[in-house]
Parts: sequence; C-alpha cells; structure tokens
Amino acid sequence: MSDIIDVDVVDSEKAQSLKSVGWLSYVLHLIVAVAAVIPGAQAGPALLVVALVIDLVKKSEADGTWQASHFSWRIRSVIWAALLYLVTLPLWFIFVLPGWIAWGVISIWFLYRIVKGMVAMNDNRPMPN
Repeated sequence: MSDIIDVDVVDSEKAQSLKSVGWLSYVLHLIVAVAAVIPGAQAGPALLVVALVIDLVKKSEADGTWQASHFSWRIRSVIWAALLYLVTLPLWFIFVLPGWIAWGVISIWFLYRIVKGMVAMNDNRPMPN
C-alpha cells in the first residue's frame, strides 16, 4: 500500500468542489435577484440567507485560489444590497414611488453583480477587489 497522494488530483477535486459550491450560491443569488426585479415574484429572503451562509462557511476553503474572490464578491454584494435597502427604506414611508424606484435600482444593480460574477466564474476568472 502506498501513502503517496497525487497533489494535482486533490487540488483539481478541491477546485471542482469549490466551483460547484460557487455555482450553487450564484444560482440562489440569481433567483433572488431576478425575483426582486420582477414585480410580485418574491423568492423570499430565505434563499439569500442560505446562499450567504454557504459563502461564509466555504470562503475559508477557497483561500489562495482564484475562487476566493468570488466568495468575497457575493458576500459584499449581499451586504451592500442589504445596507442600501435599509438606507432607502424611509422612502417608502414618504411616498411609494421613490421607494419603489430606489429598490428597483438596487435590485437591478444586485442582478448585474450576480450576472457579472457568473460570467467571470464561467471563464475561470477571479473577480476584481
């Protein structure tokens, strides 16, 4: 019996596993982002929380790889979107239209970031800092 481990195979398996987790997270984010843009189609914050937890738990496994930037990208996207939604929440109390416009812009921005990340992951490229 040999104790030799093929490092390339282990790294390849790890990279594929991280990419699968990344795709799962991106798809969950995409469902939420598309539902946020389409009036009346709410996927619910539960999917977003699940995706965020996956990213937070698996982020350390991606350290030192190009995929680490994707975990940070998704986490930052969710945090910024949440902050922007909270900051613009009072607009809904003033008039409905300003709140609807602000949240529509934020939702489109979030959708853009998710699609941009998915395109980069498909090309095996890291995300910018």
